[in-house]
Amino acid sequence: MNAKTLSRGAVAVAVAAALSAGYVAGHRDVPAPQIISPAQAAAMMPAEAAAKTGIPDFSGLVETYGPAVVNISAKHVVKQTAMRGNNGGNFGGNQLPIDPNDPFYQFYKRFFGGMPGMQGGDGGDAPDQPSASLGSGFIISNDGYILTNAHVVDGANVVTVKLTDKREFKAKVVGADKQSDVAVLKIDASNLPTVKIGDPRQSKVGQWVVAIGSPYGFDNTVTSGIISAKSRSLPNENYTPFIQTDVPVNPGNSGGPLFNLQGEVIGINSMIYSQTGGFQGLSFAIPINEAIKVKDDLVKTGHVSRGRLGVAVQGMNQTLANSFGMQKPQGALVSSVDPGGPAAKAGLQPGDVILSVNGDDVNDSSDLPAQIAGIAPGTSATLKVWRDKSTKDVKVTIGSFSDAKLASAGKADQQTQLQGRLGVAVRALTPEEKSSASVSHGLLVQQAGGAAASAGIQPGDVILAVNGRPVTNVDQLKQMISGAGNSIALLIQRDNAQIFVPVDLG
Repeated sequence: MNAKTLSRGAVAVAVAAALSAGYVAGHRDVPAPQIISPAQAAAMMPAEAAAKTGIPDFSGLVETYGPAVVNISAKHVVKQTAMRGNNGGNFGGNQLPIDPNDPFYQFYKRFFGGMPGMQGGDGGDAPDQPSASLGSGFIISNDGYILTNAHVVDGANVVTVKLTDKREFKAKVVGADKQSDVAVLKIDASNLPTVKIGDPRQSKVGQWVVAIGSPYGFDNTVTSGIISAKSRSLPNENYTPFIQTDVPVNPGNSGGPLFNLQGEVIGINSMIYSQTGGFQGLSFAIPINEAIKVKDDLVKTGHVSRGRLGVAVQGMNQTLANSFGMQKPQGALVSSVDPGGPAAKAGLQPGDVILSVNGDDVNDSSDLPAQIAGIAPGTSATLKVWRDKSTKDVKVTIGSFSDAKLASAGKADQQTQLQGRLGVAVRALTPEEKSSASVSHGLLVQQAGGAAASAGIQPGDVILAVNGRPVTNVDQLKQMISGAGNSIALLIQRDNAQIFVPVDLG
């Protein structure tokens, strides 16, 4: 109580001081304050508060577009699997923090199933049991087409859509695309309220956004926040440049719309990051322009066609840029090329840096998958690449998306020592190891120290190239290192993938 009293007292003193200053100023030929009525003051307060704080009023937006946001209930028959760890629902164990029979289990499974310590168990299957998931969606056409998340309706036998006017409809799943997590539903109704579609490319980090959905089943709940980041790349979500926000999103919000202040939908709320099961300030939305492309394909053909280039890429940093003679880090660095793929046929090589696709800049490696996926298979594209310290255009015919993986390197049993600036012990690969790893050359790292260890080089890595130049033997590697500058880029193969590793040689 004393603390509160002191706080109020301090405010009273400040107000008294301000009034005194106003009184003195009023006697120095400063115009007297305008006298207004209480009604006028009340009318002015909201506008003044908005001007001072910058906090907008969302009531008009909610009143206009809230009726187009729907609650979705999806009933499933799911295979119940025993979870590893304790049986008590402890989130610190190796299981999800929710019972599999809970209506939100599928939602939690998507958000947390792939996190460390949250894997599904290996304890055997139980009989099939009915389950359900709750989510949100929004009406995009007055004849009943609805957008939501694919994981909301995944495996559902019955999908029910409830409107804000309490009407309920059985919905047909027109199509669902797990890669983008977008699904299209259709209900048999007409003259329905709809949302307005916006352009997320025009949105800016720091702008206000609003989410409407059904967290924990509470229909038409409104939350707000700002855009925290754009084009956010997430693990295992390679084809979606997510919008990151700090809008409170919880189980049941999934599939609901993200509005800008103009009342336009710019995203579909899809995922959260949380270590507790609740909102922690990190939520992610699928840009609506990406979702509309998926919707058009699903409605037209029932599946989504994505372009494929056939490369693995990684981000650039200043050390890598220096190694390749670039002034600043930009673009997507090609770390490996699928044999026989579209990129290989076009002549792309590991060490190329893709700077643009059909004139659209590749600012970061996370931009490239979505850019390529958006190109229709079979069409031609022009890539601007950085190679040998200059740019060149490469024409490539885009292929169809497929999941191709490179072979991993085998183990070693012979050793050749290489010390010096790099600090590694390497040896040549045997013919059997080359065949197993699907490579024609390379040196196996058996020990790493000094600059190599500091850069993250590990025993078992296979060094394939230095600054884009293939390495075929130990003597060649020695010559390359001795003649290199202060930094190099090693192309290595590790765990089914090829990556460039920047090494500071000092």
